[in-house]
Amino acid sequence: QVQLVESGGGMVQTGDSLTLSCTVSGRAPYFSRYGLAWFRQAPGKEREFVAGSQWGDGHTWYADSVKGRFSIDRDAAKSTVYLQMNNLNVEDTATYYCAARMGGTSTSTPNHWRYWGQGTQVTVSS
Repeated sequence: QVQLVESGGGMVQTGDSLTLSCTVSGRAPYFSRYGLAWFRQAPGKEREFVAGSQWGDGHTWYADSVKGRFSIDRDAAKSTVYLQMNNLNVEDTATYYCAARMGGTSTSTPNHWRYWGQGTQVTVSS
């Protein structure tokens, strides 16, 4: 099995930056074969896609709401994927989840992702 553990959440103010980390374990030697993504879910709302990193060529894609502010990156040596979040605003407040899937194509649909972390809370105040 694959385990994902997120960290780095916290309480920040509008305009601040924050970096989330997600460490993948269980099948670390195959880290490069996993698509990785970040999703978020605010209270009373559905889980939504934030950013993804395709396996193989490392192609990245983002939700329109975070494009230009957030950046996803992976470190194969540490089996870790990061989400750098800049210029945060109150609408970014949510629980952020890391997700992984073996192979496949770029997808923003939560149901297409097999492995999930427990989530880390990000709260942005004005």
